[in-house]
Amino acid sequence: MLLEQINQPSDLKRLTKEELPVLAEEIRQFLIEKLAVTGGHLASNLGVVELTLVLHYLYDSPRDKMIFDVGHQAYVHKILTGRKERFDTLRQYKGLCGFVKRAESEHDVWEAGHSSTSLSAAMGMALSRDLKGDSNKVIAVIGDGALTGGMALEALNHIGHEKKNLMVVLNDNEMSIAPNVGALHNYLCKIRSDRNYLKAKEEVEQLLKKIPAIGGKLAKTAERVKDGFKYLVVSGMLFEEFGLKYFGPVDGHDIDKLIDIFQQASRVNGPVLIHVVTRKGKGYTPAEADSHKWHGISPYKIESGQVLKAVGNPMYTEVFGKTLVELAEQDDRVVAVTPAMPGGSGLLGFAERFPGRMIDVGIAEQHAATMCAALAMEGMKPVFAVYSTFLQRAYDQVVHDICRQSANVIFAIDRAGFVGPDGETHQGVYDIAFMRHIPNIVLMMPKDENELRHMLKTALDYDEGPIAVRYPRVNGVGVELDAELLPIPIGTWEVVRPGDHAAVFAIGPMVQVAEEAAEQLRREGIQLRVINARFMKPLDEAMLTTLAREQLPMIVLEEGSVAGGLGSAIMEYYAQHHVFGVKVKPIGVPDCFVEHGSIKEQRQEAGLTAEQLVKEVHTMLFAHGDNRMSRA
Repeated sequence: MLLEQINQPSDLKRLTKEELPVLAEEIRQFLIEKLAVTGGHLASNLGVVELTLVLHYLYDSPRDKMIFDVGHQAYVHKILTGRKERFDTLRQYKGLCGFVKRAESEHDVWEAGHSSTSLSAAMGMALSRDLKGDSNKVIAVIGDGALTGGMALEALNHIGHEKKNLMVVLNDNEMSIAPNVGALHNYLCKIRSDRNYLKAKEEVEQLLKKIPAIGGKLAKTAERVKDGFKYLVVSGMLFEEFGLKYFGPVDGHDIDKLIDIFQQASRVNGPVLIHVVTRKGKGYTPAEADSHKWHGISPYKIESGQVLKAVGNPMYTEVFGKTLVELAEQDDRVVAVTPAMPGGSGLLGFAERFPGRMIDVGIAEQHAATMCAALAMEGMKPVFAVYSTFLQRAYDQVVHDICRQSANVIFAIDRAGFVGPDGETHQGVYDIAFMRHIPNIVLMMPKDENELRHMLKTALDYDEGPIAVRYPRVNGVGVELDAELLPIPIGTWEVVRPGDHAAVFAIGPMVQVAEEAAEQLRREGIQLRVINARFMKPLDEAMLTTLAREQLPMIVLEEGSVAGGLGSAIMEYYAQHHVFGVKVKPIGVPDCFVEHGSIKEQRQEAGLTAEQLVKEVHTMLFAHGDNRMSRA
């Protein structure tokens, strides 16, 4: 097998062009077999096999910089750069990362888990290269979905202005995770399908090649004639207006055509854009038929494509989606907004039931946030359904446009807490810290799926400003769901287990962890009070005052950053109110990026387990001579 001979990109150079298609099929089979066991991002990687092969065949990584936007389409790049033997550990704890990772290989020159960053990174590397007097290539591979991100368009504007030698590879598969939306998507469709444009482009280029290189006005006129033909057949050649020389579209699965077009582009001075049309899931029928489902997939049976998922309680995302449909049936002001994640955010049912009230803005979180502010100001009830990690991208809009204007936007923050195999780029552990300090906002998290339903009702009934409910990427605990939805009084906590030796404030899934620890401690004769601290803002000040009077040692358990989290909020409250002598111990995500693995492993690494909580209670009660146990 050819793949067995490839351990570094230099090994590709020994192959003939005729051998590359054979290698491409071997890589596809390798990916299908390996991901059937580990799971991962299959469809996107099957679509870029030939493209990645050609890039490494023609260029010299790591001297030539290859920058992959998002990074979950870089499995082929990893295979070709010495990591194929580690694919059995893909996305496993301490194993191979599912994204590009600089610590793994010198060939990984840029890390990206969020979209639309590659062009800015490429521009920075091109500028650095020229300032140092080097001559290497800089190549950014970006998808058509990521190109809708405002940051990518900002970078295009700068690239066209500076005119640096830089190559943008537009991987056009008509998809991000969900089908792409918007004017830019429609524009690319027009280029892909306009046969007249392609024919005219070829004829004009052949004609111009016959004109002698005599310079002066004739050459300039010839270029204008060429441009004129483009404008006749495709209105507004967008990329060339940005200042990039456009090549394509080219079949991204035809290796000969890819090699030819990249060789042409490499001879051009200044920035170029190569428009490559690929098919997500190519070579595996189930993935081709449903590239959305196979974007990120659990282990599966290769022959049938059956996904091997354990049967369990509905996920919080599913409960959110169904509850939102219920609420929208009662209130026609409810509008769902998503940045290219209708399926991942549980909104497909809502879109089917209320197509006119479902707004997918594409990969454009900043735009989505500000648009929601305006929707709210005009009397609607916008529900911004967004992953915690992607909400980070709209921080300024949350502060400036939503909270500062006290716009009545409902944030449905999915994937709050650890996310498992996607790892450090996708952990939803910072939203408490970056939201609770913003004026006017309410921030809450349910202990179970039933409380999530009531929190959504709470958010819908609230009309005094922005309100956010965060929920994790896990299955619910299996509680019965109430038929009648009732609002929860803002800023109120609940005692879910009494106790008078120590108290633990827990939020979200940590409530179950705290109850497990409390049961272990009960067998030792220690009564741990478990408090569902469901509002991170505002705090339940009455309960905090009561606990201070009782002089109970307190532990805060949160699946979020310790810095700036609920524990910080509680300690700030006591300091501001001159309450001294209280013991508060926060336990949460430490000051480091927690890498990929299972959620269980990530919680163990952070100390968010019942066993660790038991140890902390022992320390607080016994290590400093606390005589509280004399009450037992």
